[in-house]
Amino acid sequence: MKRRRFVAIFGGALFGLSRTLQAQGQVTTRRIGFLSAFSRADMENFLGQLRPELEKLGWTDGRNIVLLEPRTTEGRNERLPSMAVELVAQGPDLILVQTVPATRALMQATKTIPIVMVGVGNPVDLGIVASFGKPGGNVTGSSYLANEYVIKLLQLLKEAAPRLRSVAVFINPSNEAAPPLVTQLRADAVALGMQVQIVEVSGKGDFEAAFAAVRSADTQSILLIPEPLIQSNRDAIAGFAQVHGLPLANVGGSRGLPASGLIAYGPMRDEYAQLAARYVDRILKGAKPGELSIEQATRFNFTINLKAAKVLGLTVPQSLLLRADEVIQ
Repeated sequence: MKRRRFVAIFGGALFGLSRTLQAQGQVTTRRIGFLSAFSRADMENFLGQLRPELEKLGWTDGRNIVLLEPRTTEGRNERLPSMAVELVAQGPDLILVQTVPATRALMQATKTIPIVMVGVGNPVDLGIVASFGKPGGNVTGSSYLANEYVIKLLQLLKEAAPRLRSVAVFINPSNEAAPPLVTQLRADAVALGMQVQIVEVSGKGDFEAAFAAVRSADTQSILLIPEPLIQSNRDAIAGFAQVHGLPLANVGGSRGLPASGLIAYGPMRDEYAQLAARYVDRILKGAKPGELSIEQATRFNFTINLKAAKVLGLTVPQSLLLRADEVIQ
């Protein structure tokens, strides 16, 4: 009887301990959402970089955090508000977000869930956050100074092909970051002795007409900005540029440069994964997002594709080659 009583008591204690541990596990397991307008392939590439960075800080997907199924509109900004509401309804502890329109949609959907931006363009200028030092509210994260990178790339394009007098830039008018970029781009192009052809595209079906507009204007080159709709169609744009012998420049690292592209310039994407992991770690440990300063990338990559230059009949100046981080032979 004593033995049976001991087993019953001991077994009950173990059961109680097990329930307690399970309850503790439920409390400490955090759910992380992800909203973007970039392509699913781009999102998966980012998550592939993010997971090991989180693990370095003690956060493992499936153990003490759960990365919810990432949500993307594939460049269709009009779908972001409803998708943001659906994501918030899942009750995540934190949401990662890419692009200005996606951030706006989340800010409308929640005022309490921490939102961590992943390379969102010019958040202070656009009024998404109060300041870089103290963003306020429930939003923080890393910024992507898109306007500066675009202007720098235009300068590099002009150096690579000094005879260029015009450049086509595809713009998505549904992205609020577009107007200030266009204004600055036009002004800086004049200083370089170039004209900018702004070509508006609101969906995948607009690109054929856009290509016709570029041909009609006899524009000499193309510059791709870091906008989801534009980037998700960069292969089609690169194919058009290749057929018509137009130098192509892309804002971003060499990974985003099409095979026929001439140059690329931009921050290293893996740094944004490192920054995102640090924000996630600090917020899940109790930090308030509005008190965490906005950070920017510090590592950049400048790539020149000499294969493309040869096809285009361009001789890239040696001074430019010496400054390149990567030269594709």
